[in-house]
Amino acid sequence: HLEALEAEGVRVRPGPGALVHAQDKIVMREALSAAGVPCPRWAVVSHVADVAEFAALAGWPVVLKASRGGYDGRGVWVLEDISAVAAVLEVTPLPSGARWLAEECVDFVQELCAQVARSPHGQAVAYPVVRTVQTGGICTEVVSPAPGLSGAEAVAAQQIALTVAGALGVVGMLAVEMFETRDGRVLVNELAMRPHNSGHWSIDGAVTSQFENHLRAVLDLPLGDPSAIAPYSVMVNVLGGDHGDMYRAFLHCMARDPGLRIHMYGKDVRPGRKVGHVTVVGDDLDSLLARAHHAADYLTGVIDE
Repeated sequence: HLEALEAEGVRVRPGPGALVHAQDKIVMREALSAAGVPCPRWAVVSHVADVAEFAALAGWPVVLKASRGGYDGRGVWVLEDISAVAAVLEVTPLPSGARWLAEECVDFVQELCAQVARSPHGQAVAYPVVRTVQTGGICTEVVSPAPGLSGAEAVAAQQIALTVAGALGVVGMLAVEMFETRDGRVLVNELAMRPHNSGHWSIDGAVTSQFENHLRAVLDLPLGDPSAIAPYSVMVNVLGGDHGDMYRAFLHCMARDPGLRIHMYGKDVRPGRKVGHVTVVGDDLDSLLARAHHAADYLTGVIDE
């Protein structure tokens, strides 16, 4: 459909030629490997024997992914042995157009995300590299900038994201999810060509938010300053639980900590669903983490004081 729109002269940004790399993990891996971008070892597989052959090179456990259709941990399995692989392959139908992708299970220190904005004429800006924390495959915490990441390592991660944006012809925001490995490498895990959950901190913590820069890029306007306005920003997601009405908790959190920035999305509350987020900015990282998690826990009913 997007290609048909382009053929009719409609400007589509980012275009289908770029978007396919965020829609199909195998297409992404092929393009990134061709561009020399560091990735985990990977292989396209169809049968149990293919995965066994890959595991003989990459080791166990193996990460098995459906190339299309996965989100927030769905469509991804970390498998310890060949019997577990067989169990998944035998009972799991692939989405239309999807194939099986096997990847090495990376031994990482922390998960990172490097976000960049790129305009049609090639201007690009890079946001601070953040640390993301995943719980059950869902992002629950983001810290900007990533603690423990050296200046040189952060610049290298930003350069990888800028390289990916240019190589794939991305217009708008691009989030490049990465692993920082124990041996000092940075490997690309996933791509998202849109404003991304890992960049929500920028609404309150950056000179120009990811949402504004996405619009600026799509409209081919000069891009805004992505710099942080404070030494640290912490964003904690509010996940749906058993409490459907969060309004009274919202009022309590605002009164208890006026420095909080609480963003609720107006979604129906379902267990595990992202229904909002809390952001705090400042210079004391431990205090920011405690404040943000306290608010998110109060909103979801984990605590009541």
